[in-house]
Amino acid sequence: MSLPLEGVRILSLAEQYPGPFATLVMADLGADVVLIERPPAGDPARQLPDFHAALNRGKRSVGVDLKTDAGRAALRELIACADVLMEGFRPGTMARLGFGYDDVAKLNPRIVYLSISGFGQNGPYRNRPAHDLSYQAIAGLLHRQAASGQIEAPPELAIGDLSAAMFAVTGCLAALLERTRTGFGKCVDVSMTDGLVSWMSVFLSPAMNGGRLGMAEINAQPAYGVFRCEDGLLLTLSIAHEDWFWTSLCELLGLTDIAQVKNAERAPRKAELRARVTEALRRKPRAQWAPLLDQAGVPWGPVNSLDEVVNDPHFRARGMFREVNERGGRRAWHVAQPLVFNGVHPGPTRGVPDVGEHDAELLACSANAKNAG
Repeated sequence: MSLPLEGVRILSLAEQYPGPFATLVMADLGADVVLIERPPAGDPARQLPDFHAALNRGKRSVGVDLKTDAGRAALRELIACADVLMEGFRPGTMARLGFGYDDVAKLNPRIVYLSISGFGQNGPYRNRPAHDLSYQAIAGLLHRQAASGQIEAPPELAIGDLSAAMFAVTGCLAALLERTRTGFGKCVDVSMTDGLVSWMSVFLSPAMNGGRLGMAEINAQPAYGVFRCEDGLLLTLSIAHEDWFWTSLCELLGLTDIAQVKNAERAPRKAELRARVTEALRRKPRAQWAPLLDQAGVPWGPVNSLDEVVNDPHFRARGMFREVNERGGRRAWHVAQPLVFNGVHPGPTRGVPDVGEHDAELLACSANAKNAG
């Protein structure tokens, strides 16, 4: 099967999380992703082997020390044959090394140059160090804590890293598409905090225009949340404004006296109505509720453990997990590319490279291409 990004070579100097996740997506779509790593240790995330492996299977690696003349010469050779250069250093770092956008564009005018940073390439915070929690905080994702003054546990999912990765993929593909018309690449500035601000649009636009927060209205609904079953297992109900879902739920739970309470009336009575739903769900174990909720057409889902996710029959049927060959003849499971093309999940097809594992083939290839030119 032909893959959408076959023939596209991406040089990645973006380490840790957002860059590797972005190039993971593109590698599974067929791109040849080459990790430019500092020998001997490589990406600092290699100190967390399982974390690193989850993000970097299906790629190749070249060991390059940009603080040496030989390393800079090797990268210039690779740039000449590349379609994309992605970097994740602090603003100004690549320019100091001699590989800012203007420098790289002179070597290869067709290259798409993509920079991922916490706060973008300009602005008062451009040089501020931070990690995901701080990006979420400054972008407003913790606004409820700001309003209440109550300190809660940090979110487990690195939303800033992942949103930046997806914006990096979008920016990269858009610039490659434009190149087919113009023949020239482009410099793409991806700010992790800007991406989160964008994701907060349904909160921030009403805040700027005196409107109401749509998600706040949904969260005020009595059957939108997590509930405990008789066996102690948890499930979610996600009934928002839909009266028909509420009616179906109440009829299933035997709460016929409140089945016709309309959307506008439910939020003011949230505590009362949620207590009724909570009490009713405690009468059966989750396994008994599952087919009944499905049959009633109620939006719901189990609160799964990680083991339950990887063994879920739906994800198995969707092909979301795949076993690939790793070094030393062993095999390892990875999460598959979520996009499906003509019924097929592209990637993963191979495991995680060692630092500099592909030096010989890639640097020799670059040198040969240069000599041929």
